[in-house]
Amino acid sequence: MEDEAYTDINGKAISLDCQSHSSLCREFTVSVPKVSIGKVMVNTCIVWLVAYGVFLLTENTAVLSSAIFITLVGMMLHIHFVKVDHESLLVIGSLGIQLSSSYASGRETTTFIEMSKIKDIVINEAIYMQQIIYYLCVLLKDPSEPNAVSSVVPLFQSSKPRLNCLVKVYKSCQEIISKC
Repeated sequence: MEDEAYTDINGKAISLDCQSHSSLCREFTVSVPKVSIGKVMVNTCIVWLVAYGVFLLTENTAVLSSAIFITLVGMMLHIHFVKVDHESLLVIGSLGIQLSSSYASGRETTTFIEMSKIKDIVINEAIYMQQIIYYLCVLLKDPSEPNAVSSVVPLFQSSKPRLNCLVKVYKSCQEIISKC
């Protein structure tokens, strides 16, 4: 598919990779920029300089030790649980949808939703930080009432792509779902 520039809701560049494995199987991967070493260094230096300033005033070495410990633990937790490198959506026509997230530490999470549980895939809107944003989501059928929606599963939660990216993924997903 053609290369188009995409951004997230904050205006940062992201990329969309679309792979068509067959007429009923497509994979969409949204990638965000890697962790900036410069940004990490600046934040670490600021925390350590503040800790050193407190140390000079209090002459307590525990301040320096705890600042170093908290910074290192905080970075590890951020990389392992928060910073997502890329999110992917694999749509397999008669089988279902697989959602995957790959974190900066290498950790991956995967969720599979059977096609029989899916009511539809839609673009929804929400108010987020005093602005209206759009997000792609899967509507799940209510087992007790077939025409009702039991829950909503948002897609690309970490990368938060803008509408132009979501429309491209949405149209392709609808094309596959309509063939089933």
